[in-house]
Amino acid sequence: MKLIFIALAKLNKVLMPSMKSKDLTRLSKIDKLIVGYRYIITKKSLE
Repeated sequence: MKLIFIALAKLNKVLMPSMKSKDLTRLSKIDKLIVGYRYIITKKSLE
């Protein structure tokens, strides 16, 4: 199961936009959804 999350984390890094230069308090709802999704996948891949 962990291999799936590791693969998803690598795909996220390549395909999804980086949010590190944006102010997290001023993101749109879709941007917040992307940040949350990336957070969950990264957390699961590191466990």
